[in-house]
Amino acid sequence: METSQYGKLHQLFDTNFIDYTSYVIRERAIPDVADGLKPVQRRILQTLANMDDGRFHKVANVVGESMKLHPHGDASIFAALVNLANKEYLIDRQGNFGNIYTGDQASAARYIECRLTPLARETLFNKDLTEYVDSYDGRMQEPVALPAKIPMLLLLGAEGIAVGMATKIMPHNFAELLDAQRKILRGESFEVFPDFPKGGLLDVSGYDRGNGRIKCRARIEERDEKTIVIREIPHSTTTESLSESIEKAARSGKIKITSINDYTAENVEIEIKLARGVYAHDTIKALYAFSDCEVSITPNLTVIRDNRPVVMDVDEVLRYNTDKLVRDLEKELNIELGRLNDRLHASLLEQIFIEERIYKQIEEAPTYEAVVQAVEEGLAPFADQLIRPVVREDIERLLEIRIKRISRYDINKKKKEIKDLRAAIKEVITNLKDMVGFTIRYIDGLIAKYGHLYPRRTELATFQEVEARKVALSNLTVGYDPETGFLGTQIKGEEPFSFACSEYDKLLLIFRNGLYKVINVTDKLFIGHGIAWCGTAGDQTVFNVIYRDGEQGLSYVKRFQSPKFILDKEYHLFDVHPRSEIQYLATDPGEMVRIYYAPNRRARSNIEDISFADFLVKGVTAIGKRLATRPVRRLAALTRQQAAQQEEAPQPVLFPANGKEAVDDKNDQKDEPPAGE
Repeated sequence: METSQYGKLHQLFDTNFIDYTSYVIRERAIPDVADGLKPVQRRILQTLANMDDGRFHKVANVVGESMKLHPHGDASIFAALVNLANKEYLIDRQGNFGNIYTGDQASAARYIECRLTPLARETLFNKDLTEYVDSYDGRMQEPVALPAKIPMLLLLGAEGIAVGMATKIMPHNFAELLDAQRKILRGESFEVFPDFPKGGLLDVSGYDRGNGRIKCRARIEERDEKTIVIREIPHSTTTESLSESIEKAARSGKIKITSINDYTAENVEIEIKLARGVYAHDTIKALYAFSDCEVSITPNLTVIRDNRPVVMDVDEVLRYNTDKLVRDLEKELNIELGRLNDRLHASLLEQIFIEERIYKQIEEAPTYEAVVQAVEEGLAPFADQLIRPVVREDIERLLEIRIKRISRYDINKKKKEIKDLRAAIKEVITNLKDMVGFTIRYIDGLIAKYGHLYPRRTELATFQEVEARKVALSNLTVGYDPETGFLGTQIKGEEPFSFACSEYDKLLLIFRNGLYKVINVTDKLFIGHGIAWCGTAGDQTVFNVIYRDGEQGLSYVKRFQSPKFILDKEYHLFDVHPRSEIQYLATDPGEMVRIYYAPNRRARSNIEDISFADFLVKGVTAIGKRLATRPVRRLAALTRQQAAQQEEAPQPVLFPANGKEAVDDKNDQKDEPPAGE
């Protein structure tokens, strides 16, 4: 029994959830590709069309009227109306509708007014092309979709979260969309990119026709070396959220500023004053890396098509809208042709009825049916001059003509009217034969009339990713204590085991036994003893190393750049051996070292000075170049002054005139260090 009840409950939840999911997807969150509108937006525009008398209406009244079509509360209608009005294409505003830059809210609905724009009136409505259905309560009729003649979906953009899916459609430029439609009709290639009302810079290198990924940046000006001004902000941000992100970066030590002031009104103006020792050029890069001055957006073009959610791209949407535009214009022309033919037919009937004095034939008719028959017989000889056969409705319309109108009948005026109607019919027929050309001319007219009102606001640019590590301030000091073996920002170390870094750096640790590894910056970590070098990894530092091969007992010199790595993985500079070790390590490419070899009475000299600049930089796994066939007893770095003196000193004569090797036993045994050690 319990299992049966559980099954029924499970089935009930499944059914209700599917119904709820379908409703949210189709009726609330996802726009329709046909007119680019969500249901609430469509109902608002239809309500404005119903109320339209050319004057402004209180938004509160519009919201109230929209509730007759929309089954939800006034708050959602008001929010959708304000959002639609701030896009500036379809709704004229009067009053405070908020500020898209600062995020300020609109005034109460009773204080602000709105009406349809001329663009909306011209391109959105046509009762002859609109399919209507009953509203939610059956009291009114609402459109299934508006017969929009412009690509509304891409013009307005949209965001919505439904059950199991979401949409994020970027707005585009009015003139560019219409120009793309012209190219589609001409069979030419086209490409369109987003255009945001807040301006800014846009990198579309990762954009994939409505999907993919885009990067938006604020437009930042360098007023002087200590002052930065933000003039335009990225899409999806406000001046308030942008300022908060900058302040957060400053509090965490990623940038150094003394003040940030928001002077935004009609235009964006955020002024940033920099701290001492910090300059605008470097700070601008840091703002892109650590604040919302650069944001990444992942578009997702999910729409409702044929009553089902689908994922499309910009090209598909534009081609769909263009095909629909051609069909709608053709329907309008056919409807207009029918009306013109009806008018011409009525005018010809009236002309014949009056000029041929057919009305005289009804004077003796005893009944109404006889009157109708008399008129029908009077018109019969002129059937070939008419557009279509005469029906009873035509005769009844003629019988309704007043005597006053007959007495004032102007033959010339009627002939001109008939001539104009024939010319108009001929023009419509010509347009119907070339729908592509007619559609292109229609688009040209829209661009000429409205294109200048909507210039591109977002500048297309290509900018490289700002690496946070490169622009981060070195506000941390890492130290290593050789006695305790601890390393970190909480450890105080002495030179050379103390260095500055940022939280984004990685630390390279090289041990005397040849082991090295890379770790994250840490507060305090025990790494043991025997550190030969520690510092930041990932740059182009060249390491100069002299090490002893434990198996041979001989020393090698090698040079390499900072190696590639996997965090916390151990690597080796040379073969592992208990007696192998690093004897000398430095990072100055011009450094010279004095090497003291084990004494050998047959050797020319037990001392050799080498410059690391004489050796090639190779890979970190290279063995290196052997110094000599004798073990190295000791090494000492030469100062630059000592190295210069060494280069200027005359070279010693190693072979006397008698050809025998000269051996200075005393010098070899003394093994004196260079001066200054």
